[in-house]
Amino acid sequence: MRRLLIALALSSALALCAADISGTWAAAVRLDAGSGTATFVFKQAGDALTGTYSGALGNADVKGTVKGNQVEWSFENSDAGKISYKGTVDGASIKGTVEYGQLGAGTFTAEKK
Repeated sequence: MRRLLIALALSSALALCAADISGTWAAAVRLDAGSGTATFVFKQAGDALTGTYSGALGNADVKGTVKGNQVEWSFENSDAGKISYKGTVDGASIKGTVEYGQLGAGTFTAEKK
């Protein structure tokens, strides 16, 4: 019984530490080639992340992972190639780096709507 209580306490603590980023996020993106905005709508199930991107490159489905407060996701674009985001979740914001395929690298900040 004692082991069960300890296991439940640990799993509850781990669940509280993991970020849930489900919802709509507005991102400001700064690249070597310029800056712009993007909107992401995420659905998180455990550490799996799916959703959609809409922005200057059109619309795309995204896939990624969330591990603790670390998140990464990506999508493909026929003109730019693979677009990859990596960031740190801090409450209702995410900050990190982005690789925009042939358009170059940069940084982003996203806020939950």
